[in-house]
Amino acid sequence: MKPKEFVSSLTLQEKCSLLSGADYWHTKAAERVGLNSIMVADGPHGLRKQDGNADHVGLLPSVAATCFPTACTTGSSFDVELLAEIGQSIGQEALAQGVSVVLGPGVNIKRSPLCGRNFEYFSEDPLLSGKLAAAWIEGVQSKGVGASLKHFAANSQEYCRMVSNSIIDERALREIYLAAFEIAIKQAQPKTVMCSYNLINGTYASDNKRLLTNILRDEWGFEGLVVSDWGAVNNRVAGVSAGLDLEMPYSGGYNDGLILAAVQEGLLDEAAVDEACERVVSLVIESLKTLSPESPCDYDAHHALARRAAAESCVLLKNEGGLLPLPLDEKCTIAVIGAFATEPRYQGTGSSRVNPRQLDKALSELEALGEALELAIAYEPGYSLERFTPPNEELIGAAALLAKKSDIALVFAGLPGELETEGADRLSLAMPEAHNQLIEAVAAANPHTVVILSCGSPVETPWAKDVQSILVGYLGGEAGGGGVADVLTGRVNPSGKLAETWPLALKDTPAYTWYPHAEKGRSRSKDAEYRESVYVGYRYYDTSCLETAWPLGFGLSYTSFAYSALSLSSEKFAGAHADDELAVSFTLTNTGNLAGAEVVQLYVGFEGSSPAGGESANNTNSASKVFRPHKELRAFDKVFLEPGESSRVELVLDTRAFSYYNAAHQCWAREAGNYRIMIAASSRDIRLSASVSVEGDGLEEALSSLRQQAPVYYELSTKSPFEVPDEQFAVLLEPLPGRNVLYDKRAKVQHKRTVYDHNTTLRDIEHTFIGSILIKQLKSQASSMLDGEGSESMIDSVVYETPLRSMMMMSGGAFTASTMNAVIDLLNKKYLSGIKGLLRKS
Repeated sequence: MKPKEFVSSLTLQEKCSLLSGADYWHTKAAERVGLNSIMVADGPHGLRKQDGNADHVGLLPSVAATCFPTACTTGSSFDVELLAEIGQSIGQEALAQGVSVVLGPGVNIKRSPLCGRNFEYFSEDPLLSGKLAAAWIEGVQSKGVGASLKHFAANSQEYCRMVSNSIIDERALREIYLAAFEIAIKQAQPKTVMCSYNLINGTYASDNKRLLTNILRDEWGFEGLVVSDWGAVNNRVAGVSAGLDLEMPYSGGYNDGLILAAVQEGLLDEAAVDEACERVVSLVIESLKTLSPESPCDYDAHHALARRAAAESCVLLKNEGGLLPLPLDEKCTIAVIGAFATEPRYQGTGSSRVNPRQLDKALSELEALGEALELAIAYEPGYSLERFTPPNEELIGAAALLAKKSDIALVFAGLPGELETEGADRLSLAMPEAHNQLIEAVAAANPHTVVILSCGSPVETPWAKDVQSILVGYLGGEAGGGGVADVLTGRVNPSGKLAETWPLALKDTPAYTWYPHAEKGRSRSKDAEYRESVYVGYRYYDTSCLETAWPLGFGLSYTSFAYSALSLSSEKFAGAHADDELAVSFTLTNTGNLAGAEVVQLYVGFEGSSPAGGESANNTNSASKVFRPHKELRAFDKVFLEPGESSRVELVLDTRAFSYYNAAHQCWAREAGNYRIMIAASSRDIRLSASVSVEGDGLEEALSSLRQQAPVYYELSTKSPFEVPDEQFAVLLEPLPGRNVLYDKRAKVQHKRTVYDHNTTLRDIEHTFIGSILIKQLKSQASSMLDGEGSESMIDSVVYETPLRSMMMMSGGAFTASTMNAVIDLLNKKYLSGIKGLLRKS
């Protein structure tokens, strides 16, 4: 039976019921008509299936599965084929566990390195994020398992993530924050898309018809199902009308009843319910066709793939004097220092946390290799793994002494798990002082010091000039220790490149002034103002000429590569049609003595915009009516070459590569002019360049007044932090259609009387008697489930920032909708109705 016919046989109540889950991880069954349920599970970097008592936030144990490197790690691989292989393996494990949909990948843009969930995301660049996500989705879905692309959209912080309002101009939204989703959807058609918690310009993502229907379905052609993030539903009736098909998890029947009543009262068209129900039924029927719990699964092969992925994603940031790879052809004494070498930091904390089937440890892997190679390896921990422990002089002293007696010192350091977690943002770029002091002491004792960093996003490296080599392993998954050992010993030639810029200081980040963090008491408002617009990551640093620690796309190799003979298929590009193409080709040669892979990058820039380190930043975009970054990544490839081998590389650009989003005309547009084609080894290492003349459409004339009204976007300062006046940001927001809340300073005036509602957070009411009771109860329940690093930090943030409506999920059913409404009445001093509500509950 086809989904439409199936739905036509259901009663209205049955249809409404199917629009929410049965529990945390299952859709509802409709036994009367023979429809079974299916199971979904987390899994951006490995399956996280929970049996029995389940929770969404990742505190209870899950079934053992292969823990692959996290997205922050595999993003550095720039390898679409690798991501497809990982996706296939995760899909195979999902089949073996009876899981129909894997909740991943995440493609939210790394707006700031402080975002606590950055370890789950690929890059600051939407093209790279979109291409890698598409490959992952295709891999998973090749096994008949669905993927769930998330979190849609503009969800770039964890602070107040359930109620924060992303105030963002249309160009930034389209060019940066939606672009990765668009690429993945058009290329891979995921079975589901997961909407985010936050509001976008005043409208919750779960209620946002423009986002969920007009853009996602009508413009991009998405054919699948839209599911809520767990507990993200704001107004369920509005959500159905907007295009939110499935609510997860089950809300006790409350929202099902609201949908039913809305249809019966004529407030919601039953056709909208039918449409949503058809998508749910279609997903279930299609999933049941391919579900095969008896499917074989080669976990050893998956572990080997995880190790290869970890090694291929390592980024070598510094290697003075060719210290690495380690000299294996001669007897060598090596000091392995740092507790991460024996207790690896290999993934982030939260809903993506995988229970690994096995776990490689760098020290053990190095010792295993060292036995055959006559390496003398000794170990000192250097620091304590206990949370927030200050530097221990005894541990540091012992480590420095060992380093002094050794030929080479390897220091394993980075960020503890409690600093990178779902639900809480980082407060600075600093590593723990115990780690910094350890590195400084070891480097002073031994000039041949290598630092291996385990972290999910950039950190400050005040000791960088004092060490000889730096290798970033990011969060390498269960086989990360083996992958790092392979790179250190030269079994694998490093080929990873940074998928995000590493800034010198937090104040240099483009969102610094408006991103919520502790430094200098920065704003902790629920309004997330994206005033930097399209200037995200390297788009800002390279245009403003700010010095960085390491730029996007940077990464060293044990071999060397030469670029030559650039050629364009034409000197002119019309671009009037979507399928118009410009072929760019060049020769890449491995000029070293080792086989290796090079990530080649193609950037496009409008001629006349300021190059990094070149013309004065005051000349930025001097020839353009449209403010724009100096360069943007438009194509990339990873090319493997033997020593002395050459290859002719071809990269193809389409019309979109020369386009910007015109907010006035609500379309993609092209400005006529000469564009620079740049072949690069990083965003700041341009090896070859050429010019192409592009025909325009003249639509930029509608934006000609922007230069006078918002000059800050045309003349980026070389000084940090980046500041954008209120009135200039407001200019960007004016053409945006469908805004519920226009940016206005007057809107920030606090009203004398606060009105509480279902979106009120527990932090908002912590000063009240009711609030203190709810916080105590929720903390107690969460603490009883604690399991693993970072959980306390995560729970503290999650509890205080939970809105009342989400307590129905967080409390495990103890806090019902009627209780919530009674609490809201009491908070608003409607004591009689509040007490009656609580009495009815009891």
